[in-house]
Amino acid sequence: MRSKAIVIGCSGQDGSYLIKYLLSRDYEVVGTSRSKKKIYQNHNDLCINGKFFIKVVDPTNLNELKELISQENACEIYNFSAQSSVGYSFANPIETQQSISLATISILEACKQLNFKGNIFFAGSSEIYGETQHPATVHSKISPKSPYAISKVESFFLVKLYREIYNLNAVTGILFPHESPLRNNKFITQKIISGAIKCSKDKNHKISIGNIEVERDWGWAEEYVEGIYLMTNSQKIQDQIICTGESTKLSDFINITFKKMNLNWKDHIIFDRSLMRGKDIRKSVGNPMQMNKDINWKADLKIEGIIEKLIEKKLINLEAFNNI
Repeated sequence: MRSKAIVIGCSGQDGSYLIKYLLSRDYEVVGTSRSKKKIYQNHNDLCINGKFFIKVVDPTNLNELKELISQENACEIYNFSAQSSVGYSFANPIETQQSISLATISILEACKQLNFKGNIFFAGSSEIYGETQHPATVHSKISPKSPYAISKVESFFLVKLYREIYNLNAVTGILFPHESPLRNNKFITQKIISGAIKCSKDKNHKISIGNIEVERDWGWAEEYVEGIYLMTNSQKIQDQIICTGESTKLSDFINITFKKMNLNWKDHIIFDRSLMRGKDIRKSVGNPMQMNKDINWKADLKIEGIIEKLIEKKLINLEAFNNI
């Protein structure tokens, strides 16, 4: 009998990559979305469109969730449904809180009421730590700097509470930034990749950037979903940090990208103070040792390889578009 998984929030980057991974392991997958679209671009890009079922479910609606879980009889539930932009959360804090915290408690409560015995994964965020003077572990000081991060903190503690009090097999994977070709240009990494390619074609093109001295622990999304699967199915039911353990300054990310396009980034980058956030986190890096010890998982792809893959895919897409 095939294993079955429910992926709540199936159309985003992580949900799409996880579904591709689960299908490769011969899972039966049921995805959920708030949208009634017939075709999702990410699914088309990954060639998984039509290979699994999609149901329209509101992840904050307890009754809809209970009906879904009862009907599908899955052994695993993954929750990726959330507003995922830190910047957007300042302008839309209520929507952000509902999409993260309310969805988390609704899923947990549905599983508790149904006495769900399977494994449940919740996508956490490195943003809960704020500034990291040292690589963060699960036990590091929590210091959120945005409505998004505060909502992720609440979700993290709700999962822990339901695991300890109601014995749910629920875990949070605290994900540090992870990239892929599925990201859009609202993300700074994609803005830089797309901008550098434009600069290679138009030497007068300029890109406006805020603080280029911030440091982030960037990984590769396709690798991270394997870590998500392994920690969810581990005999150790505990929260984990998923990261590379290496931080890169945004200025270095820019420099590496432009060098690969045979350009000098200083000829094209314009500093724009209006793009800086008042509470911007200067450095965020995680400690991957616990994940490696408990799950035997580590990130293989580091920053140069990530940038190469992003550029390669973007150029392929542009060539395909120009040939239409």
